[in-house]
Amino acid sequence: MADAPLTLIALHGNGGSAQRFALCAPYMPPEVHFVPLTMDGFGAVPRNPALKRMRDYAERLAGLVVPERRPRLLLGHGIGGAFVLELIQHQPEIVDAIILHAPVGTRLESRRFPKLMKLPFMRALGKWLISEPLLRPLWRRLLFRQPVPNDHLQQFFSAYRHCAAFGQMFDLITAEWFKGLRPSSVPAGLLWGGRERVLSVEHVEDYKALLPRHVVRIVPEWDHFPMIEQPAQYAAEVSALAQRVLAL
Repeated sequence: MADAPLTLIALHGNGGSAQRFALCAPYMPPEVHFVPLTMDGFGAVPRNPALKRMRDYAERLAGLVVPERRPRLLLGHGIGGAFVLELIQHQPEIVDAIILHAPVGTRLESRRFPKLMKLPFMRALGKWLISEPLLRPLWRRLLFRQPVPNDHLQQFFSAYRHCAAFGQMFDLITAEWFKGLRPSSVPAGLLWGGRERVLSVEHVEDYKALLPRHVVRIVPEWDHFPMIEQPAQYAAEVSALAQRVLAL
């Protein structure tokens, strides 16, 4: 693995951490050096009070990316995709390509969940509802279509309760932020599940103009968390897409 020619750096969504990629990591091919990250304020990493803007998070992310060997491909899932988009606004030269997997950013003004999270009390309530053990069977049905190891599910849901940056994301990742992004020439893969229930596959169209050097891969049977539900397939898909994007 140390001699792998491609470094694939994965960034989780809200309420998550590097743990979200734990099941797929063993299936990564030997030519891919896989590096899941945990951002400040997520998982077991304490919140950093200096991170007040999207640019602050992008600079922090850059500090985690630069030490890795090139070529570097940055994979962002959910809000991780938003951090990747912000990074390439300011330091596109530090990555060789990106993959946005069902990123958060577009159509925030029309999505119900971000609207609810505009209310400060809803943020604490939302964290509690997602992490409450008695409600986990309900969330399991809403978020997962395939069997998932129970210990992994417990870690998945518990992570929301300990996510110190959960509410802040709804202040930083807004419709106004997305509208202010400039198109970037960084090679990009736009990855989506055909059965996605959290972020509609229709959103992919909004990223094409923002990232003109792109390829699109829609996996028909995937929902929002294929790295957890179909870890072997996820590893194969993202590693193959990484090679396609680097060839653009």
